[in-house]
Amino acid sequence: MRTLYAAKVITVGVHPTFRVFGLTIDGDIVMSTLLAAAIFFFLAFRMRAKVTDGVPGKLQLFWEVLYEQVTELALAAIGPKGRRYVPIGVTLFLFILICNWIDFIPSAMHPGVSGPIFPAPTGDVNLPLAMALLVISWVHVESFRARGIKGYFKHFFQPYAALAPINVVEEITKPITLTFRLFGNLFSGGLFVVVLTTLLPIYVSPPFEIAWKLFDTGLLGAIQAFIFMLLTILYFGMATSHEETHDVALEPSH
Repeated sequence: MRTLYAAKVITVGVHPTFRVFGLTIDGDIVMSTLLAAAIFFFLAFRMRAKVTDGVPGKLQLFWEVLYEQVTELALAAIGPKGRRYVPIGVTLFLFILICNWIDFIPSAMHPGVSGPIFPAPTGDVNLPLAMALLVISWVHVESFRARGIKGYFKHFFQPYAALAPINVVEEITKPITLTFRLFGNLFSGGLFVVVLTTLLPIYVSPPFEIAWKLFDTGLLGAIQAFIFMLLTILYFGMATSHEETHDVALEPSH
């Protein structure tokens, strides 16, 4: 009976919406995204105002550590040219992390009954898809600039011309996999909390919900932000590499 009751109560993907030019917009996701952007810009401009050549403050130290870690990762993954993509890596990691951790804000008017006013925007497919499309489009632009017209189209036929259809399908699926890797993890975690608070008694569910959020939103949210950033840097590295140079570099020295 409790399962049948839960099936009537649990709703998936329901958001307050409004329409703009015929498009349906999820109002709470837009507000959460704007909140995450506001937090990101506040941290950035606050650091800029407090930056010093002397002993850094906590905020400046946080930015420096983040920048250095992403730089080391980019250099290790794709070499010296990786420095070019450090800014987008830092931006994506921190912005996605903020979006994920917004779920910690207790913004529900009626916990366990109504949804949060500020849900994690990465738990809705639209924001991860928009970021993935932006990243992959930028990757193709960089590939075109690095390889030229001939090299750009030639790489689809590497290492063999017969593999061209598979290479094209791979490029098409990149934004899809990038989207659902982030969205799926965040959405499933939020859905688990909804199921938990619906099926368990009110006096039992809060401890489980807190423990799960610390694991899912806190730890896994940071890991998903890192993975999205890492894949972005790797995509840029693969898109700007030259197969001829790469093959020569792999030849054993005598």
